Amino acid sequence: MRLLVLYGSQTGTAQDVAEQIWRESHQLGFQGPVLSFEEYEMTKLIEERLVVFVVATTGDGVEPDNMKLAWRFLLKRSLPAQSLREMQFACLGLGDSSYPKFNYAAKKLSKRLLNLGATSVCPVGLCDDQHDYGHLGVSLGWTKDLWAALKGISGLDESKLNSGNQTIGKWLVEELPRDSQHTSSETLNWTQKQPSHAFKIRQNQRTTAVDHFQDVRFLRLQSQTEDLSWEPGDVLDVQPQNSDDCVKTFFDLTREHKLNFDETTVVEITSAHVDMPLPRAYSIPLSLQQAAKYVWDLSAKPRQRFLEVLGQNCTDELEKEKLLEFCSAEGIDDLVAYVNRPRRSILEVLDDFRHATASLTLVQLFEMMPLIQPRSFSIASDESCSTLDLLVAVVEYKTIMHTPRLGLCSNWLKNLEPGADLRGVIKRGTMVWPKDLSIPLIMVGPGTGIAPFRSVIQNRLHAQSTGSAIGPLIVFFGCRNKTADFHFEKDFSTWTTANQIEAHIAFSRDQDHKVYVQHLITKNGDRLAKLIKDQNAFIYVAGNSNNMPKSVREAFIEILEGDAGYVDLMIKQRRYQEETWA
Repeated sequence: MRLLVLYGSQTGTAQDVAEQIWRESHQLGFQGPVLSFEEYEMTKLIEERLVVFVVATTGDGVEPDNMKLAWRFLLKRSLPAQSLREMQFACLGLGDSSYPKFNYAAKKLSKRLLNLGATSVCPVGLCDDQHDYGHLGVSLGWTKDLWAALKGISGLDESKLNSGNQTIGKWLVEELPRDSQHTSSETLNWTQKQPSHAFKIRQNQRTTAVDHFQDVRFLRLQSQTEDLSWEPGDVLDVQPQNSDDCVKTFFDLTREHKLNFDETTVVEITSAHVDMPLPRAYSIPLSLQQAAKYVWDLSAKPRQRFLEVLGQNCTDELEKEKLLEFCSAEGIDDLVAYVNRPRRSILEVLDDFRHATASLTLVQLFEMMPLIQPRSFSIASDESCSTLDLLVAVVEYKTIMHTPRLGLCSNWLKNLEPGADLRGVIKRGTMVWPKDLSIPLIMVGPGTGIAPFRSVIQNRLHAQSTGSAIGPLIVFFGCRNKTADFHFEKDFSTWTTANQIEAHIAFSRDQDHKVYVQHLITKNGDRLAKLIKDQNAFIYVAGNSNNMPKSVREAFIEILEGDAGYVDLMIKQRRYQEETWA
C-alpha cells in the first residue's frame, strides 16, 4: 500500500521526523516517498489515498518556506469542496508554545484538508519545543498511535518495527579516484534551491562594548549584482560554513581511528530510492574536505537518527547498546541528559563513542550527517541606501561542557573580514506595512529587534525626501546600558535631532529599578491610545520571544483601557504584528 510522507521544514527537524516516519512505514511494508512540499506536484494530491504530513510552524504562525507554494495551492477557492474525499491523512505539527500561534501551520493544514473532504485517521499531533524532551515528547507517542490506527486500514504487522531491519538508508555512496573532477568549493557556498546573490563584506564591526557580555555585529554588505531589491522587513538567508578548527577536529578523529578515508577522498552520491530526490549539495561529486567544510553541520546536536546509524557497525557491545537505547522511548531521559541539556555536538559524540567511530564507513557518514541549513537575518537598511546592513547577535554560551557552545552562523559571520565574499537570498519578511504612508507606525524593537525598524524608518524618510507625506514614526528601543549595547545610537541621534522620529529608549540597568519597553509604552499611554484609535496606527513588535512580546501586548491592552478584544481585532486586521525569535 502506498503511503506518502510530505513535510514542511525550516531548520531540518520536521524533515528528520518525516524521514523517520518514512523509514518505519517501509519496515511495515508500505511503499512511497518522503518529500518536501516543494518537491511534490500538489495537483496529484487528489490521487493519493494515504498521506502523513509533518509540518513545522515558524515565527508568528507562519508555514515554512518550502511549504508556501503548496499552501497557496490548497487555499485556492477553485478547488472542489470534496476533491480529497478519497484521501486519509495524519498531521503532525512541530511548534513552540512560547509563541502565541502555537503549531498554527499544522492546525491550518489539517482544517483545510478536512474542508476539502479528506478524512483524518488520528488527532493532529502538536509537538512542543518547550517540552523537556523537545519534539520527541509528542512525536514518539503520536507515531506509535498512527501505526495502531493504520493497523485496521492496512492490516500492517507492528512487530516488524525495530526487528533488526534498521538499514533503510537514503543514499548510495561510490568512492571515486582521488584525482576525479569534483564540484568547486565556490558552488558549495550556496546549496539551496533558490538562486543566490553575491555580496562583499564592506564592514564588520562590534557594536557592543568590549566588556559587555554579548558581542553584537554590524555587517555592511555590498551587492555584486545589479538586480537586487528588497522591502522593509525582508530578511537575508545566508548559509554558514564550519570553522577550520571543527574541520580539523573531524579529520583528526578519522586519522586517529585509521579510517580508510580522509580529506582527499572523492565520492559520488546517488539516491537509494527512485522517488528520493538528492540534496543539491550531493548532486555533483565532492571531496570529504568539501563535505566537512560546506555541507555537514558538525556543530549540530545529534538527532536520534545520527546515533542510530553511528551504532550500526559498532563492535563494542556497551557502546552499541547505549546508542540504541538513546533511540528508544525508554532511553529518552538519558538522551536529553546526554545531548540536549549540555548541547553536546556531533564531534563530541564521535569522540565519546570511540569504538563506534572507529568502525564508521562512508555510507554511514553520508547517512547520518545533518546538512547545514540557511539562517535568516532581518535586513537593517533600506533599498535606497547603497548597502545591505545586518545586525547579528553572536551566539556563545556555557553549559556543563568544558568549552563554550558557539552558534555556527553568527560566529562564522563574526570572523568574516572586510573584502570577504558572501552569498545569500533575500526573502519576504512576515511584516506587512500600510500602503498609506500617512498612517502612524508604532515600532517596538528591543535589542537586535531594532534591525527591521531601521529599514522601515530609512524607507519612510526617503519617501519624505522625494515629496511624500509620512505619518508619525514612534520607536521604542530597549537595551541594558547606554554605553554598552545601544544599537544604532548615531542613527537615533540624527533622527531625533531632526525631529524625524519620536524615540523612547529603555536602558534597563542604568538606574536602581529596571525599566523595559513595556514601561515606556504605559508611560506614553494617552498619546499612543489616540494614535491607535483615532489615526488607525499600526503596531509592530520584533525581538526575543521569551517574555517581551507578551509583556508588550499586555501594556497595549492596559493603555486601551483593558480592551483585549480590540488588540485581538488589530491582530486579525494585521494592524498588530509580531516578528520574534527564540
